Amino acid sequence: MTTALRRISFIAIIAIVWEVTSRLSGLPDFMFPSLTQIFSTLFNGLVTGQITGAIVKSLGRIFIGFSLATIIGVILGYLIWKYKFIEDTLGFVVTALQSIPSIVWFPLAIIWFGLNDFAILFIVTIGATWTMTISASSGFKNVPVLYQQVARTLGSSGLHFIKTVIIPSSVPQLLSGMRIAWAFSWRALMAGELLGASDGLGQLLETGRALGQMDLVISIMIIIAIIGTIMDHVVFLRLEKNVQKKWGIQ
Repeated sequence: MTTALRRISFIAIIAIVWEVTSRLSGLPDFMFPSLTQIFSTLFNGLVTGQITGAIVKSLGRIFIGFSLATIIGVILGYLIWKYKFIEDTLGFVVTALQSIPSIVWFPLAIIWFGLNDFAILFIVTIGATWTMTISASSGFKNVPVLYQQVARTLGSSGLHFIKTVIIPSSVPQLLSGMRIAWAFSWRALMAGELLGASDGLGQLLETGRALGQMDLVISIMIIIAIIGTIMDHVVFLRLEKNVQKKWGIQ
């Protein structure tokens, strides 16, 4: 049995158990909705644009925040790798900041930016920046010294040295860092939207909770899980495998 078939079979078993339990539990639909009701709500939300619009809004936020986090993280990672003083100071602080859950920054974000998109983008960015910084600095530090010596012997220096030696040699670890950073930023986005956004998947989740529509809540949870799985397994994991294959790592 292939991996894909195992996963499909396992999900099918979970679906069957859920449907049977829902029908036999005697609980009202708003507490334990059946899969039929959940998928009906999901389908209607996609067709009417309620869920589709929320998906578009959330993806827009995550791509902006994640892009900023990646750029900032790579720059900070380079500075930490390049300069011992920055490693001893900023590097230490970054390690400490990584242990702080991104949602903890939300009260400060509201004070600084107000209850708007800037606050959400801030916690999404902050949620991925520190992880990306540590991964980038670690990737730069792991560039083989031999590569650097050969490049310098051949006259490479400055921006050319970074572009042709440091960055390419760090790509595998940078991609791994981006994969982890994406997961952190995606979770931060959902938490931020749940608490303070005017729209998006997180806010739609909160709307379902407030109205007692568990079928809507579970529908949004399914969408969140699907998007997260696609980004992790289809995008980043595939990129990692392609890079590892190209570099001869596997």
